[in-house]
Amino acid sequence: MFKSVLRGLAAASLAVLPLTMSTPAHAAETLPLDEAITALPVKGESREGYDRDAFRHWNTGANPSDGCNTRAEVLIAEAVEPPTVGPRCRLTGGRWWSYYDQVWVTSASGLDIDHMGPLAEAWDSGASTWSAQRREEYANDLGADASLVAVTARSNRSKSDQDPAQWLPPAAEVHCRYVAEWVGTKLRWTLSADEAEAVALREVAVGCPGQTVTYEPVP
Repeated sequence: MFKSVLRGLAAASLAVLPLTMSTPAHAAETLPLDEAITALPVKGESREGYDRDAFRHWNTGANPSDGCNTRAEVLIAEAVEPPTVGPRCRLTGGRWWSYYDQVWVTSASGLDIDHMGPLAEAWDSGASTWSAQRREEYANDLGADASLVAVTARSNRSKSDQDPAQWLPPAAEVHCRYVAEWVGTKLRWTLSADEAEAVALREVAVGCPGQTVTYEPVP
């Protein structure tokens, strides 16, 4: 929801409509990080049958009439200094902060939009049983700020489809934030964690006193 507000502030030239979820959202919940990790179901994972194309993205985003797809809408929303939005949603100028590696980026082409929960990880953790529509909603989730993150292409490709047992952002000072957003994304979409992942999350959480997780479950 917040990203829709930021889009309107960052790009006055766009006629941005309020974000409308395809289904009504549940009330947001906030938990201490350790409790949120405990709330994750722990199950084995399977990548059998996975195909990235099973998650349609990028679609027309929150406002199909503005000419911007989901990727562009995230870039507009997360810009610290807003880009100029030209015909066909061509972005020029602008400035972004890639929080994974603490780097300033001054060109939209230098950024990737990271799925906080990689598509393959989502498949492993429960999305293999979803409908095509629900997988598309997951891959284009503008309803939670943490779901889609503009970061350097280098850091996104380093992460790839790895979970926190295998990869954490290179900037150690953001590990608490990253793990909280990872857990919040999984709780939002009712996804599970495998044992190694749950152990890694708990290990990071030890060093994160006071860290909370806020998420809004998707029905």
